[in-house]
Amino acid sequence: MTISKAVFIKSSKEIKQLPKPDKPEYAFIGRSNVGKSSLINMLCNNNKLAQTSAKPGKTKLINHFLINENWYLVDLPGFGYASVSKSSRAEFEGMISDYFTRRKSLVCTFLLVDSRLPMQQIDCEFMNWLAEKDLPFVLVFTKTDKLGKTELTKNIENYKKQILGWFTDLPDIFVSSSEKRLGKDDILKFINENMIHFKPLPVQNE
Repeated sequence: MTISKAVFIKSSKEIKQLPKPDKPEYAFIGRSNVGKSSLINMLCNNNKLAQTSAKPGKTKLINHFLINENWYLVDLPGFGYASVSKSSRAEFEGMISDYFTRRKSLVCTFLLVDSRLPMQQIDCEFMNWLAEKDLPFVLVFTKTDKLGKTELTKNIENYKKQILGWFTDLPDIFVSSSEKRLGKDDILKFINENMIHFKPLPVQNE
């Protein structure tokens, strides 16, 4: 797949504000500062599409981008940023939970993890939550250009061992680098191939 057009549609704070669920959606989420906005911009060939910032927690709303006029890329708020107030964190968590459990047009979630770090407890908990809700997800290792090949391979293998301790099968795994534009073709190919799993729903208000 080639992305020829990517348009910001809207930012939403509540489920009722989201665009009509008449197109397949692919959600991108991860801990704050994992490189989510940079990855989205790389996939869409637009360095200004998603806001990037040196300060974690920039994305605070559910952002919908219409891709090639036939599917949505959804940029979700990052989680796990300690400096966010408890009330704000609870609000974000409620928003994210509502989105995942009520959004019928969601096809798959891309969970981004920092390739330089061992599995974080919050990522572990989120993977298990998605599995408990029977929500399809894949893993995207970010910032892989910051590691040598041997260290990267070791970190990914450690992730696999831990995941197989909970699940029967591994989720699909993608290796990415926004700076090196690595992983773009594989991720877009996956999205294109999984379009068939979307079943149009009667258009109605959430």
